[in-house]
Amino acid sequence: MRRVYFDHSATTPVRPEVMEEMCKFMGGENFGNPTSLHYFGRQARNAFEAAREQVASAIGAQTREIVFCSGGTESDNLAIRGVAHRNRGNGNHIITSAVEHHAVLNTVKALGKEGFTITILPVDKYGMVQVEDVANAITDKTILVTIMHANNEVGTIEPIAEIGKITRAKGVLFHTDAVQSFGRIPVNVDELGVDLLTLSGHKIYGSKGIGVLYIRSGARWKQTLFNGGAQERLRRAGTENVPGAIGFGKACELAVNTLGEESARLTAMRDRLIKEVTTKISNVRITGHPVKRLPNHASFCFEYIEGESMLLSLDMKGFAASSGSACTSGSLEPSHVLLSMGLPHELAHGSIRITLGIDNTEADIDYFMEVMPPIVNRLRAMSALDQESEFVAHSNCTACKDSGSCQG
Repeated sequence: MRRVYFDHSATTPVRPEVMEEMCKFMGGENFGNPTSLHYFGRQARNAFEAAREQVASAIGAQTREIVFCSGGTESDNLAIRGVAHRNRGNGNHIITSAVEHHAVLNTVKALGKEGFTITILPVDKYGMVQVEDVANAITDKTILVTIMHANNEVGTIEPIAEIGKITRAKGVLFHTDAVQSFGRIPVNVDELGVDLLTLSGHKIYGSKGIGVLYIRSGARWKQTLFNGGAQERLRRAGTENVPGAIGFGKACELAVNTLGEESARLTAMRDRLIKEVTTKISNVRITGHPVKRLPNHASFCFEYIEGESMLLSLDMKGFAASSGSACTSGSLEPSHVLLSMGLPHELAHGSIRITLGIDNTEADIDYFMEVMPPIVNRLRAMSALDQESEFVAHSNCTACKDSGSCQG
C-alpha cells in the first residue's frame, strides 16, 4: 500500500544527515559523559558545545543563553515556572491565550492553584490574539506573558513581534513557544522581542527527547523543576543528551540553510491543497488565518462527519493525518483551540489537520484528492448528523407538513 505522511506537526522523521551526526556519538571514542574530565568526556563536551553554538546561531542568540532539555513540554515548564517563582516578590500575574498548547496552558492553570493570578486572553475567529488585548491585560503585578508563535492545530502565526514591543516597554518578561514555527518561518529572538523561547528537536527532523529553552541574559529566572547536578550552568540538572543535542544542532543548521526554498515549496503545495479541498468537497471550512499561517499547514472542518472517522478511513488508504494536537488525540473532547475560535461542538468534532514536510510531493496531493472526496461522501451518507441537519432544514417546509414528503 502507498503510504503518505501528512502529520509533520506531530513529529518528523530524523533526517539522514542528522542521524549520521548522532551515531558518531553513540559509540567508538565519542560516547563519554560531557562532565567527565578525561579524553572521552572532553570529546563529548566539545561536540556538545558546538551543537549549542549551532542552535544559538539559528535563532540569533548567544551560546550561554541556550539550555538543552528533554523537549518542548519541559522547556515550557522551565520557562513559565522559572519566571513565576523567581519574580513572585514583584507580582503574581501571568497572561496567556486560550489557544496555547497544553504544555503552556496547563502549566499556567496549575500556577493559578498556587496563588498566581491568571488571565487567559480570547482569540478571534482565526485563532489570533489581539495585540491590544495583551496591552490592556498588563498590570503592575504582571510578571510574564506567554503566547505561542504559531498554533499547532490551525497554523495561525501570532503577532509576537508586536506583543514583544509592548512587554519590553512595560518591563514584563515575554515567553513564546516556537516549537511549530522554528524551521518553517524565520525565528530570531531579538526581532521577536522575547526573553524566553521554546524549541523541540523532533519537529525539525531531529530526534525525540531533546529540546531547548532560550533564556535571554539578564532575565529574572531560576531553575525550579529539578534537584541534581550542576549541568547546564545549574539551569537543568541531569546527564546531557549528547547525541540528541548534536542532532538538534545539525537539524537547526539544515533548517536555516533551506528555509527560504523549502518554505516557498511547501506554501505552494499547501495553497493548492486548500483550494482543491474547499472547491471539490462541499461544506468544508478552512480553519486558521487564511494568510498568516505556517507554510506547511492546512486545517479543515468537515460538516456532518466525525474527524476520527475520517482519520481512520484515510489511514486505510495509506494517509497519516491528525485531528489536532498529537498530545490530545486520545481525547473525545473537541479541540479547545477550535472552541476558543467560536466553532460549535458539532463542527469542531469534524476537524482534520494536514501538515506537509520535506518528503511530500505534488503527487501526494493528487492521491489525497483522489481518495478524500469518496471518503467524505461515504461518511456523510452514513452520518446521523447529516440526516439530522436535513430534518432541521425542512422542519418548516410547507410541502413536508402537507404531504409528509418534500420535492425540493
